[in-house]
Amino acid sequence: MPFKTNAARRHHIPRQRHRVTNWSEYDTALRQRGSLTVWFSEEAIAAWRAEPRTTRGGQPHYSALAIRTALTLRVVLRLALRQTEGLIGSIRKLLSLDLAVPDHSTLSRWAETLEVLRPISRTEPMHLLVDSTGLRLCGPGEWLVEKYGTRKRAPLN
Repeated sequence: MPFKTNAARRHHIPRQRHRVTNWSEYDTALRQRGSLTVWFSEEAIAAWRAEPRTTRGGQPHYSALAIRTALTLRVVLRLALRQTEGLIGSIRKLLSLDLAVPDHSTLSRWAETLEVLRPISRTEPMHLLVDSTGLRLCGPGEWLVEKYGTRKRAPLN
């Protein structure tokens, strides 16, 4: 009897609604879900540090581009602030860049005021473009159109 009295308040795991029939396609989709390419241009690396302030007060260390890049990676990968700080540090180390890494408290303060890009699709690989014009999050097709002017490769003749 004691188990029946709490039955309405128990959390039950729902049954799976559909079955996976094509495991290779499902496995490929899961791998692509974690695919992210980060592109840094030379202008973006130069714009990573903030411009000196002309008014009174302390000098900022990071530009809005640097904070927006970190916060976008945080949203895309669903990371906590400290994990985002570690990810930016490891990207900096892998690319051998001499950039300062924003700490988690700075990211938290800036997150209240900056507009952050949201992922478009969870099924295709994403490209995070960081250049002198700002920060963009797009799929591989959009980047190809921008770079080559077409979505598909030219036919071989």
